[in-house]
Amino acid sequence: MKLLIRNGNLIDPTGEVSGIQDILVEDGVIVKLFPQLEDPDAEIIDGEGLCVCPGLVDPHVHLRDPGFTDKEDICTGTAAAAHGGFTTIACMPNTKPVADTPEILQYILEQAKCGSGVRVYPIGAVSVGEQGTVCTNFAALKEAGAVALSDDGVPIMNAALMREALQKANCCGLPLLCHEEDRELVQNFGVNEGKISRQLGIPGRPAIAEELMVARDGMLSLETGVPVHFCHISTAGSVAIIRALKQAGAAVTCETCPQYFTLTEEAVLEQGSLARVNPPLRTKRDVAAILEGLRDGTIDCIATDHAPHTAEEKARTLTEAPSGMVGLETALGIALTELYHSGVLELTEVIRKMTSDPARVLGLKSGQIAIGEAADLTLFDLNEKWVIDPTKFCSKGRNTPFADRSVRGKVKYTIVSGRIVYRCTP
Repeated sequence: MKLLIRNGNLIDPTGEVSGIQDILVEDGVIVKLFPQLEDPDAEIIDGEGLCVCPGLVDPHVHLRDPGFTDKEDICTGTAAAAHGGFTTIACMPNTKPVADTPEILQYILEQAKCGSGVRVYPIGAVSVGEQGTVCTNFAALKEAGAVALSDDGVPIMNAALMREALQKANCCGLPLLCHEEDRELVQNFGVNEGKISRQLGIPGRPAIAEELMVARDGMLSLETGVPVHFCHISTAGSVAIIRALKQAGAAVTCETCPQYFTLTEEAVLEQGSLARVNPPLRTKRDVAAILEGLRDGTIDCIATDHAPHTAEEKARTLTEAPSGMVGLETALGIALTELYHSGVLELTEVIRKMTSDPARVLGLKSGQIAIGEAADLTLFDLNEKWVIDPTKFCSKGRNTPFADRSVRGKVKYTIVSGRIVYRCTP
């Protein structure tokens, strides 16, 4: 099976190739990169006017399977990923049962074979049942296919357990992905502690709850020499702490999500529970700090934290609805609009934070365009304007505060191992 992509503008964050190139793919692998290639046996994609980049990589997705398939399943989740230009996703373990055993990871990998063709990498739980008391068998989880460890959604409050987990994870060569909030300070509050929570007369999640945990685990990383990755960073204080940790030599990385460089806490006044996410939307000052962190390299990755819920759940009041929003199908358009078209980042940097850098955090070979490597590619129109319409999502989830928002930059093809898994139709 051959595929020839002609006249595409290659955007390669590794800097190996760039500009107008043809790409010839054979049996799922890139075999030639050169202008004006010919192969009469190949299927042709006309890439003129399109950008071609490594397939997008999302290190933070909730597929809800097993246990919550009314919200999402692996087939619909991977279809959403393909629709959004993602060729590789890593799924969090807060399923039911929790993905804390090899058997659950094997189930996820088997289900993924029936999906859209997008690569699915499971993340194993750090603690048994995500209870924060006893570490899982890291070696067994790695053997079963885990690419990382996390108790995402459930902060690891016990510092001794966190330190033990870091040391054991390091022995297994697995990165630790941390949800950083002090549980006692945030409880189940739905909005940022500040002007809007006071206006609504409800308790909020203070920024310091995130920052305390970032500082603690950053210090543990510095002390042990073991890498730590901070999930969905949302506050100015967290950005400053991570910047200082990196300057001190700590092996830390971090991600943020489109909502944290785009929306502020005021969104809950208009969007209600659709704007309830965890951690919560913050202030204009925090958004400015997130943008600066992306600009100066403090923030390594852009993840989606794709978190689908049913319409019934999100119809509850702001204090009762679950936190989370879908993001796989909107992330690239929002990132291009808010970061590239607004002049915050060069295009190569936007793509780097959505491809090679998250792949590096997870220890994957994804996120590159090179001869001899798998042809995982995303083709997009950099300038096409479109309006986000949740009714057209492939995900079961429709819970997004970005509905009806106009964005610029649209996925046209998603290709995994040389196979077209998504093609935009008029």
